[in-house]
Order: sequence, then structure tokens, then C-alpha cells
Amino acid sequence: MPNLLVSVADPAEAVRAAAAGADLIDAKDPTAGALGALPVETIRAIREAVGRSRTVTAVIGDLIDSAGVLDAAERVAATGVDMVKVGLFPGPDRAGLVAELGRRLGSRTRLVGVLIADRAPDLALVPAAAAAGFAGIMMDTEGKAGGLLSATGPAERAAFVALARRHGLMVGLAGSLRIADIAGLAALGPDLLGFRGGLCEDFDRRRPLVMDRVAEAAAACRAAGSGRRLVGSPPAALGLTA
Repeated sequence: MPNLLVSVADPAEAVRAAAAGADLIDAKDPTAGALGALPVETIRAIREAVGRSRTVTAVIGDLIDSAGVLDAAERVAATGVDMVKVGLFPGPDRAGLVAELGRRLGSRTRLVGVLIADRAPDLALVPAAAAAGFAGIMMDTEGKAGGLLSATGPAERAAFVALARRHGLMVGLAGSLRIADIAGLAALGPDLLGFRGGLCEDFDRRRPLVMDRVAEAAAACRAAGSGRRLVGSPPAALGLTA
């Protein structure tokens, strides 16, 4: 079954989302863009509030400049989260950036590259991420109005998951997903499905999470079949054992 990743804005949401069944807690500012970064102090507080009962991830922000990406990734890695998610927005020499991220941080944290489905994602970055020692790759969207299912077709999503699998990467899908999307996406075999807006009041990612929806999404993921579990503290959480 796919693991449920839920993006949270503060420690209180993190604790409640974990209690409601989220497998991964993702520190993200929903008011600051597709991959909006929270202050490092808030990320640390989320890490401490959740403890080691859940894998904690954090995004570094909607950054394009390579120097800015590297600096932000260093700062987020220093918070002690289990995974650092880096948006691979279109820009110069993305393959070089991926390689440098792996060189600097690959031995200190688990890196997850995030391709932007509605910004002409470069799938050549999937093998590049694997070669650089990344732990995983995701596909998300910058625009949240239509989300992943509008930005990509079924064949594109299946090909992305298969490509990541061939290169030994953990693979995730996100982008304005709804609970009703879980069964169809789970059939592709992703390791995780990422949610925020689809679990919030009025389906507005800027509003608080509805914990009954988190629980419903967790149940839908459990019902969706077998898969690799990521719950718990390293190394068990991140070893991707069956």
C-alpha cells in the first residue's frame, strides 16, 4: 500500500496528523508556494513534536538559483529531519545541481527530488538523482487548481513510477490529490502519496487539516494493497523493506 504523506504547517498539526494515521509528516508552508519552506525553527519543533514515531520530511522552498537551493538544503538538513525534499524547477544545469546536492548532503540526510509536473519536468533527472545517491523522487505540481491529474495523463504517471523503480528510487506522487484518487494512483505502485489541500477545511491548503479526512485517507491507503512501509525512525523507516 502507498504510505500517506501529509503536509503540516506547525507542530500541533503534525502531532494530530500522526495520531490520525499519517505515515510521513511533511513540514511545509502552504501559504508560500508549491514547496513553501517553513522557518528552520518550526521545522525543528515539528521534528521534536513528532519524535521518531514517524518519518519527518521538509521542503526547502520554491527556489531555482543553484546557490540558493544548496544553501537552503543545508539549512533544512541541519534541522534533523529524515528527508529533505528539493524542488527541481526548470533552470540551468539541473543535472549538475542534483550531483552537487548528492555530493554535499548525500551522506548526511535522505534527499528527495521533486519534479514539477506542470513545468515540463525533465525525466532525465530521475537517473541523475539515482546516480547522485538520492533516496527518492516525487512528482508534484506548482499550480494547485488542477493538480497532478490535470497536469499529467495516466500513461505519464505510470511511466514516471516505472522509471523511478528501475533506478531503485523511492517514488511518490502529489499535487492537489483527493481521497477518491488514492485507489487509482495506488495501482501504479508508488511508495507514497502526498496530501494537503484535499484534507483541509473547504479543500483549501491554506486552511487547517481536517483530521477525520486524514484518517479516511490513511484507511484508503491501507485498503489499496501491499507496498513498502516507511513508518518509524531510521534506518527501518527509510530502508524500504517490503
